[in-house]
Amino acid sequence: MHKMRTTIDIPEELVLEAMKLTHIKTKTDVIKEGLNTLIRKEKLKNLKNFKGTIDLDINLNELRKR
Repeated sequence: MHKMRTTIDIPEELVLEAMKLTHIKTKTDVIKEGLNTLIRKEKLKNLKNFKGTIDLDINLNELRKR
C-alpha cells in the first residue's frame, strides 16, 4: 500500500473521541480505521443494491429432494 502524506483540518474532539471509544493509540491509526470502516460500509451498501437482482436459476423443490 502506498502512503500519502497530507495536511488536513480535522476537529480534534472527533479524533480524541474516536481514539477513546476504539482504544486506538495513535491519530494515524484511528484515521486509517475510520477510512477502512467507511469503505466497508459503502461496499456493503452497494452490494445491497443487487439484492434480488441476480437470478441463480435454483429450483428449491429439486434441491430439497436431494
